[in-house]
Amino acid sequence: MTGLLGHDVERGGEALAEPLRRLHSQCREVSPTFREVGIALDRDPDSIRDFLHLPAFGVLGQIFTPPEFQTGDPVVDPFNPTCTALCVVLEALSHGDPGAILAGPGAGLCRDVVRELGDDGQREDFFGRVNDGPKWTFFGLTEPGKGSAALELETRLVPDGDDWLLHGEKKYIGNGARAQLGVVFARRAPGPWGIEAVVVDPSDEGFTGELLPMIGLRGARISHLSFDGVRIPAERVLGRHRPPSRRGIYGALHALLRFRPGLGAMTLGLTQAAVDYLAEHRPVLPKADQARVDALNDRIAAVRRLMYEVAADVDRNVVNAHRIGSVKMRAAQLGEQATILAAELLGPASLVEHPWLEKAYRDLRAFEFMEGTSNLHRLSVFQGLLKSDYFPVDVDAPRY
Repeated sequence: MTGLLGHDVERGGEALAEPLRRLHSQCREVSPTFREVGIALDRDPDSIRDFLHLPAFGVLGQIFTPPEFQTGDPVVDPFNPTCTALCVVLEALSHGDPGAILAGPGAGLCRDVVRELGDDGQREDFFGRVNDGPKWTFFGLTEPGKGSAALELETRLVPDGDDWLLHGEKKYIGNGARAQLGVVFARRAPGPWGIEAVVVDPSDEGFTGELLPMIGLRGARISHLSFDGVRIPAERVLGRHRPPSRRGIYGALHALLRFRPGLGAMTLGLTQAAVDYLAEHRPVLPKADQARVDALNDRIAAVRRLMYEVAADVDRNVVNAHRIGSVKMRAAQLGEQATILAAELLGPASLVEHPWLEKAYRDLRAFEFMEGTSNLHRLSVFQGLLKSDYFPVDVDAPRY
């Protein structure tokens, strides 16, 4: 095997079962169309609707929709949307373009929050609306001046009879200004158990969304959202049937820690694409330069192997935040190294002569700031090593 499939499956994916290898191959077959989508979105982020008929978007619908809510014929073989499957799909499709993934409609990061916290009626309502035509969603956690520090959030819920009024701001929210549905984390009381996750309809009075200027991943439509007394009916409070310790903040961590390996997968997919692009446009290199490329491929394979290990842990309910963070951190670092090396070896004018590489150069740097910067994850890894909590152990309960 050669090319991407050889790198992704034979190098770093040795432990994948045959169904997942087959899933990877099927996703890889449809991923090249995302390259055209990504270039179009870089010019006009609103052109996404022109491409929603592509099979690759159908694959995303499969991975981000719980099986019980899926409609229509599957694009690839039916599969259980585990964390490992998420990594397989996202890495393969990101070799085409990760920006197309982030720009697409669907439940996205909200999937795990609604699936975990929602009651039967809330799940049916949310996923029913998402499946009723192309619908974009947003995950509202990050705030101005606070980042994604969930315990410090200031967006608040004020009681108003049986309902709640939502006040505050969220910033750097993907698809926020064009979404038809979203989940927002807000505080109704002090302390970690005073945080709730609520479903928000952007058409409601008091909601405003503003697009932020972006250099990379422009199709993600990163936004600044404001809530000025948005009415939240009681039935839109996710997890209201659960104890406070298993609601808002629990849902945020549940979703973030399970999606973070997938974010690393997206980063690795584009990183591998940059290395493959270099090999395609300069197949013969001096021995010393080829050694640098080979060493980079080895590091990519090592992070890929770790990614699949932590994803498998998540699937058996072992959630080690330190190891998950290390995957995201190393993937972001490798992405920067890969684009710098490709630009160097393709010549001093490479970012002018190779528009795709210039776009990948910009896009990969955006992953440094998604789901926590490398410095935060480096600190988490250090804390895990200090507490002897980094390396895997056999436990039955997730460790948040």
